[in-house]
Amino acid sequence: MEAEKINDGILEKGDITEGETTELGSVINASGHTDQLTRQYGLVGLTGIAVTVNNAWVVLGSSISVSILSGGISGVIYGLIVAVIYYTFIGLSISEFASSCPSSGGVYHWATIAAGPKWGRVTGFYTGWINFYGWMFGLASLVQVAANAGVQCYATLTPGFSPSAWHVYVAYLIVIWLSTFVVIFSNRLVPYTQKLGLFLVVAGGLVTIIIVAVMPSKHASSDFVWNSFHENNLTGWNDGVAFMVGILNGAFTIGTLDAITHMAEEAKNPKKDLPRAIFLYISIGGVYALAFAMVLGYAISDLSVLQGNSNTFPLAGIYHQATGSAAATFALLFIILISSLCCVMGAVLTNCRTYWSLARDQAVPFSNYFSRVSAKLGTPVESTLFVAVIASGIGAIPLGSSVGFSNLTGSFIIITTVSYAIPIVSNVLSGRKRFSPGPFHLKNFGYWINGLTILLIVVFDVFFCFRKYSLTRVLSKISLTAGSLRYAIRCNNDELQLRHSVRSMFLDYGLVVPVSLEALPRANVSSGV
Repeated sequence: MEAEKINDGILEKGDITEGETTELGSVINASGHTDQLTRQYGLVGLTGIAVTVNNAWVVLGSSISVSILSGGISGVIYGLIVAVIYYTFIGLSISEFASSCPSSGGVYHWATIAAGPKWGRVTGFYTGWINFYGWMFGLASLVQVAANAGVQCYATLTPGFSPSAWHVYVAYLIVIWLSTFVVIFSNRLVPYTQKLGLFLVVAGGLVTIIIVAVMPSKHASSDFVWNSFHENNLTGWNDGVAFMVGILNGAFTIGTLDAITHMAEEAKNPKKDLPRAIFLYISIGGVYALAFAMVLGYAISDLSVLQGNSNTFPLAGIYHQATGSAAATFALLFIILISSLCCVMGAVLTNCRTYWSLARDQAVPFSNYFSRVSAKLGTPVESTLFVAVIASGIGAIPLGSSVGFSNLTGSFIIITTVSYAIPIVSNVLSGRKRFSPGPFHLKNFGYWINGLTILLIVVFDVFFCFRKYSLTRVLSKISLTAGSLRYAIRCNNDELQLRHSVRSMFLDYGLVVPVSLEALPRANVSSGV
């Protein structure tokens, strides 16, 4: 990076500027590289990818277990509203970068420019890797949603079937590799899958919202939906801390901000269309997610069955409470499954383009290998396969932890927002002078918006690192359970049975690996239990 400022959206590199051709006839793009990918996405296509990858209402319902303990449905709704405002500020800063310098590298390319010649390379290197692995956790989370939906579809139609973690992981592998093969072998059809995903998110969301709103035989009270935060705060934190921790669900719902920025080199008019697509996805996703959260709240008749860690996909239970029908529950879950598959394809696209960009800039091991683009398939095959392999490994985390899904979502949000903060901080420290204004520019509001964005990222990421339960809550529960067990043993012929399940208590707090408690012979239990 020899120059400190980009001209017309690219780094100054002699006499060649964006849109001109080299002696070989190759078109130079905003990243300073020649185009290797087909520019096949207009505004609708980009918005389709953004909305489909975000899949807001589906993600909110599928990850509601992350925040249902932090104030119940009231916490979910208010947390979503705050998260939308939070990501709108991030979106303003990211859109300004994308409008000035659209690049498949996204945040790492902007960090390289903003940090200047001295620190640009090292800053861009770490930003790129942070963003990539943040998105790997995001991809794993989204695949987990699709896998859970598929398993729950089967469970709904199969009485007596009890889903286990390994069932979900098998479904996870099917989803990630099916999506990978579609992205590799049907690259030219991917834009159509994203338009289908856009239709399913919008139309399927509308159908789902109407059904969940009108089918319940009874509805929850407005007081329960809007004013029940305190009584449903089961975390042990005070209400303020619990609310901030619970915003993670809303952040995961709306937090796929930079997904389409990695498609910049496949967009027909990226400088104008990327900012538009970012704000369209925030608007569409925010409205649908809020409407869905509200109808879910009124459809819930028994919140207690949704508040255990063993219930990793409580949306199926909410659907069954709302409709009272296994067939209707299956149909609603099937909508989630199909839209989630389109979502995963878009996420695979985002991740493989990110890794390919890093390889193209010699920032990964075996860069020459992973930077290749198949002339026949028109896609970076090696980078796509690498992404699928890493995602397969990350997806195994929930096999060993009952809070694995929450860990995936939290890691995705924290790591990606850190990668957003680095170029924003660098841009502010450099006096906002290293980027030429694009069609979307913050002008005199830039310092204020960038500064507030940085502050919000720091504050929210700190709270998102908190445990779901406070230490006081964990210790008091252990003490209460130990005391209760002294009086919870009753005789039944020659056996003693424990009325309270120590196993479920420890699982709820993520303290130990699951163990089973069988009926205990009288001789094996002392009076001091």
